[in-house]
Amino acid sequence: MSRILLGVTGGVAAYKACELTRLLVKQGHDVIPLVTPDAERFVAEETFVALARRPRNDDVYEHLTRADLLVVAPCTANTLAKLAHGIADNVLTEAALAHRGPVLVAPAMNPRMWAHPATRSNAEVLLARGVELVGPDEGEMAEGEWGVGRLAEPGEIAARVTQLLAPSSLAGRRVLVTAGGTREPVDSVRFLGNRSSGRMGAALAKEARRRGAEVVLLAANLAVPAPPGVEVLPTPTAETMRDAALALPDVDVLLLAAAVADYRPSEALVGKRPKDDHGWTLELEPTDDIARALGERKRPGQVLVAFGAEHGEEGRERKRMMLETKNADLVVFNDVGRDDVGFDSDENEVVLMTRDGDRLVEKAPKARVAAVILDEVERLLHT
Repeated sequence: MSRILLGVTGGVAAYKACELTRLLVKQGHDVIPLVTPDAERFVAEETFVALARRPRNDDVYEHLTRADLLVVAPCTANTLAKLAHGIADNVLTEAALAHRGPVLVAPAMNPRMWAHPATRSNAEVLLARGVELVGPDEGEMAEGEWGVGRLAEPGEIAARVTQLLAPSSLAGRRVLVTAGGTREPVDSVRFLGNRSSGRMGAALAKEARRRGAEVVLLAANLAVPAPPGVEVLPTPTAETMRDAALALPDVDVLLLAAAVADYRPSEALVGKRPKDDHGWTLELEPTDDIARALGERKRPGQVLVAFGAEHGEEGRERKRMMLETKNADLVVFNDVGRDDVGFDSDENEVVLMTRDGDRLVEKAPKARVAAVILDEVERLLHT
């Protein structure tokens, strides 16, 4: 049984924390509700105490007790800002500063508040600090607006709690993750590149590290911060990424999420080509296939995961062939013909392809997709 500090902040979604409390108690956890004064405007603290099956405690320092996990659900924009900047003006925010362990935050607020640069900056601060975020989801809000800001469902939050409190299932394993998009120089300032931000690879690295793995991240021009606790090697081009990947010894899992250029200029100019009125013809040559090179060297017990971005069903079938052409154990396919997932998005929808068949992972935040992919990797490691 784990001890969980459950923070409930002021918002209409506070009523959903009642169901979350019930689910956590049903899982066998010792839940200590930390209800802010604003939250009591919606749900009385006595309700959470009763659902947590805890006797009334006169200990004024109960919120400072050592716990295995701190959960804040719902977390308003106000509390999100306090958590990001270390403000401690109630029992919950005091507990957050004193807590030494994993933190799970489930934001819930008006869609415009969630989209505001200040709120997004606060969320990025927490993510960089290692805080886990679940949600917010898209849907209709209490005030009638539609957008991203709804509290994640209690069942989803409880499932993430289970993952966070699970034993270190990848302890002793070494995991290589490639992330981002390579840039192949044309001259001293121009390059051939792609739209990959590295979000999916960073989410995979973070999830693997959370599960206890030693993680090496080959980073190609990331647009997001690398997760804490992982070794980061800058690999801006296909060539530098290939050399780094082939040089790493004793890797148990290869997660090849980077968008590696298929072609590069045959010869890059040393300086900058000045603009004139004439056309410019570039001759391109293929880059080395990193996945194929690693697949040819794959040792028994090693798991290789190749990622493939294509358009539609025809592209999906081409990517399935990577199970053979790259000697991959798992191919993660995402349809880049859609503009609501994949590139430039915090969400993704993928198909997991193995020799046993295909499995759809429906549209979800990339952190959640990463967890599903790592679950499949663990299954492959054990088989």
